[in-house]
Amino acid sequence: MNSATPPNRFGADARVVIVGGGIAGLAVARAIRDQAPGAEVIVLESHDRVGGNVRTERIDGYVCEAGPDGFLDNAPATLEFIEQIGLTRQLLPSRDEARRRFIFRRDRLHEVPLSPSAFLFSPLLSPLAKLRILCEPLSARAPGHDETIQQFAERHMGREAAGILIGSMVSGIFAGDAQELSLRACFPKMHQMDSEFGSLFRAMLARRRERRSGSGVGAPAGRLTSFADGMESLVRAAAASLGPIVRPNRRVVELRARGNAARPEGPRLVGARAFSVINGTAIEADAVVLAGSASESADLLRPFEPTAAGLLATIPTAPLAVVCLGYDERALAADRGPLNGFGFLVPRSEGPRILGALWETSIYAGRAPEGKALVRVMIGGATDREAVDLDDTALLSAVGDDLRRTMGVRVAPEFVQIFRHRRGIPQYTLGHDKRLARIEARLREHPGLFLAGNSYRGVSINACIEEAPAVARRVAAHLQTLPRSLAFAAAR
Repeated sequence: MNSATPPNRFGADARVVIVGGGIAGLAVARAIRDQAPGAEVIVLESHDRVGGNVRTERIDGYVCEAGPDGFLDNAPATLEFIEQIGLTRQLLPSRDEARRRFIFRRDRLHEVPLSPSAFLFSPLLSPLAKLRILCEPLSARAPGHDETIQQFAERHMGREAAGILIGSMVSGIFAGDAQELSLRACFPKMHQMDSEFGSLFRAMLARRRERRSGSGVGAPAGRLTSFADGMESLVRAAAASLGPIVRPNRRVVELRARGNAARPEGPRLVGARAFSVINGTAIEADAVVLAGSASESADLLRPFEPTAAGLLATIPTAPLAVVCLGYDERALAADRGPLNGFGFLVPRSEGPRILGALWETSIYAGRAPEGKALVRVMIGGATDREAVDLDDTALLSAVGDDLRRTMGVRVAPEFVQIFRHRRGIPQYTLGHDKRLARIEARLREHPGLFLAGNSYRGVSINACIEEAPAVARRVAAHLQTLPRSLAFAAAR
């Protein structure tokens, strides 16, 4: 338990309902049990499995990830969480060759240079683009307002490098459009460095001096890491550690705010009504954490908090299709050579429809049967919203055409598995931080109501886990304000 948080003084009389059994909801549930150990916690998940988009399918010896295929191991909160749920021994670091990454440009794959000398001799960028990057210390100062990632990148490295290097990276992380996404919301540390130093080159030099002098702690880039049985191991172990408080097949269809008639000057309690797929049951709660997508939370809030609901509904998502393809390893190598690297990204200006591909059997051991290779292709995103709705034949045709153009793959896959994410990845568009501030201001009118999840302050698994203790502290602080005699009055 956090030593700064006093123990819950009303024992088991308080109930907290978490709506959504993804990694955010599960992490918040564990954190609340640590910080308010006397409270009853219930996690309601609408589907028959927890995890949301964190999903692993083992089919015919292939390990197929529907969502993220790993996390960076430079996040202490995530590593501590993994230790707490007993999963540390199953960690699977990526292979060394996965550090090699490629970008498709001018009809070929170029390895992303990782050293100054490699950068100078790389054909990935034109000589003028390289010269512009070398002038980065002379970049214009950051504006006083929010700017897009594209605007930031062009200010520091010019248009060509911004589109090729940063644009493709944004496609890979967010399936998003760099011309629409907010730098401050998507990359807050980068925004802070820019504001403080005015130049990324000067910021890196300052951080290096801090590390050498011991006056600061540098953040390593981290190593991509998964689990021996895939990423779904994380959410399954988290749910198992919580036990029967995690209740699948419980879809919350209505959320009501109820006043406190016995103590009108006190906080308003929040009630949640949940209906299972078998029979409808109402659940009363003293605090509710909405840990699903922004659109799902908006639907629940709309009847009694239309302003916050309307703002939540304006947080867009990028639909995405993930296509897992299994090949005979020798046949694939005959076409394009052995897979040796992480994979590649495709800048939107280069023509192919796919966003990129991950070479899964080069990244991790044990991802395919002996003698087979697994490639995972992403297509769709914010700039191609129609791709996710293509039928299987059209989708595979588009993917096959692009793999021939980018990788030179002519051999047909022996194995295919398709995942469609029509809601997709949240997009932190320009003004996202101000939008969140307005949402939170409205929710303060309903004490006991909280938000969590990847729609708000980070789309990654690391971000969701890191945010959980802060959410739990706010929940615990709210529970401390409740008089014992009033808790559960309506439920009993």
